[in-house]
Amino acid sequence: MSSSLSIVIVNWNSGELLRECLASIAPSKSALAGAAQLHKVVIVDNGSNDGSQRAEDLRGLPIEWIQNAENRGFAAACNQGAAACETDLILFLNPDTRLFADSLRVAVEAFARPGHERVGIVGLALQDDSGQVVPSCARFPRAHHFLTHAVGIDRVWPQTGHAMTEWDHLSTRRVDQVIGAFFMIRRNLFERLDGFDERFFVYFEEVDLARRAAQSGWASLHVAEARAYHKGGGTSQAVRAKRLFYSLRSRLKYSAKHHGVAERALLGVVTWGLEPLARTALLLLRGRGSELTELFQAYRWLWKDTTAAP
Repeated sequence: MSSSLSIVIVNWNSGELLRECLASIAPSKSALAGAAQLHKVVIVDNGSNDGSQRAEDLRGLPIEWIQNAENRGFAAACNQGAAACETDLILFLNPDTRLFADSLRVAVEAFARPGHERVGIVGLALQDDSGQVVPSCARFPRAHHFLTHAVGIDRVWPQTGHAMTEWDHLSTRRVDQVIGAFFMIRRNLFERLDGFDERFFVYFEEVDLARRAAQSGWASLHVAEARAYHKGGGTSQAVRAKRLFYSLRSRLKYSAKHHGVAERALLGVVTWGLEPLARTALLLLRGRGSELTELFQAYRWLWKDTTAAP
């Protein structure tokens, strides 16, 4: 029996990236054949002002548009899109991705392979502009992972870091988590876990969901038999200070939710003591001193957010 699939894309000023993403879905939809039926592509727009809504009528796809008056955050928008889906599977797809002809079919079929009855989440190998597969899976993060990264230990011993850079990502295997750029999940599992935790405005929302899935006995699977293209950074490249702020804030929220006092204390030392010094030194060594203003702005926002009254 074939499965049913919906795709959810959260858009925030993605412009041409969104149009290219949508254009890539049509051939991948055709290649689904008997594996699944693509019911709809739900685009949740988080208050864009770049005219990217004009992509709505592109390629005759079964598109449903949800328009937010403001940026509600990635997790909240994903939940909005998922609420409009009634299919067996939901693919959360970033607008800075592009699918290949076999991307959807291989991902869908991975759920039905023998022994995959408890696979709840599937991600594909992701490639960059040069066609090289890039790391797209990670371990569930702990404070010591950020410590080894801050002092450069994970460059020498990659297995000590959060990102699985010691592995070439060219084989299919179960992992702790796949990144949210291509994140396919069983809808009944997504609903059972109450979707993404909207306290994560952006970043770590998929890490948190994968961890809760694992705690419920469901696995995440990296599938290497097919690929998708991922630009990386997407529209957040234009707002580096905000990107860093949200990343730091989300990992602190993740640790507060999942870790004990000692773990949270170590992460606090790394976040507030070690990393600002390491980031400053690295920018200066690379001749990018002009970016220090953005670095300091991100930490000012983080301090204000952390010390705000609940």
